[in-house]
Amino acid sequence: MFSYRHAFHAGNHADVLKHTVLIAILKHLTQKEVALTVLDTHAGAGLYRLDSEFADTSGEAEDGIKRLIDAKELTPALQDYLDLVRTYNNPGSHKVYPGSPFITQHLLREQDRLKLFELHPTDTRTLKANIAQLDAGRQIAVLQEDGFEGVKKFLPPPSKRALLLCDPSYELKSDYGRVLEMATDAMKRFPTGVYAFWYPIIPRPEAHDMPRRLKAIALKAGKPWLHASLTVKSRKVASAAAGGQRPGLPASGMFVINPPFTLKAAMQKSLPQMAELLAQDRHAAHALESGGGA
Repeated sequence: MFSYRHAFHAGNHADVLKHTVLIAILKHLTQKEVALTVLDTHAGAGLYRLDSEFADTSGEAEDGIKRLIDAKELTPALQDYLDLVRTYNNPGSHKVYPGSPFITQHLLREQDRLKLFELHPTDTRTLKANIAQLDAGRQIAVLQEDGFEGVKKFLPPPSKRALLLCDPSYELKSDYGRVLEMATDAMKRFPTGVYAFWYPIIPRPEAHDMPRRLKAIALKAGKPWLHASLTVKSRKVASAAAGGQRPGLPASGMFVINPPFTLKAAMQKSLPQMAELLAQDRHAAHALESGGGA
């Protein structure tokens, strides 16, 4: 149950997509004065060392965030992403990668609140220690709970404004069903919230069906949706990876219910550049769909 550690994957192409979307959403939502509550269902450790044993083992950041560092004329959304990551590093250094808790906290105002859920005992301890360095007081709560269930007590939030980010590892096959159950329940509890779901695009029926089923949930509620996907290499799973290792993730997607109206234009510009800069073979591609609404 606790085998997955995000430290192996920090800063990879999936993080580039996920965190670029997250930042674009937050920059829009924080323009309104009213307080915002952000719920992060699978927070991880919060901060990661790209020169750690975990990161060195996978090397995934080399084909992710590090490919953007020397790129020229990034799109505004990708530049915002790179600039935020750089705030956690000394000039010329690229050793620290902020996970979604630190990315979110960096963009929140004094009146906003952040609820972080994490079940992995080691990551929970690390997350609490990392968050303690921020001296954020009551703005941030770290809860060692099942995020799928824990978010229910915060929906709807007092201010009636919320963003929920859900990005489980999907190592457990049941995670796919739990995401859909949570999305359905959340739309009943708080239909005007912004809900962002990350998922891997892999040869598994549950992964293939994820965007279609999330779209159905949004349409049933009469809410708009946006689906962005990024492929960096062939999705065909090699029968035997080099050195006996598992092949890396070929693609991933972000599905957003009630997306800010500015998000589609931002991703229309950024997705093609992501596919170009992060391509690992000739099968690199991107897709963007949107629709729905009352």
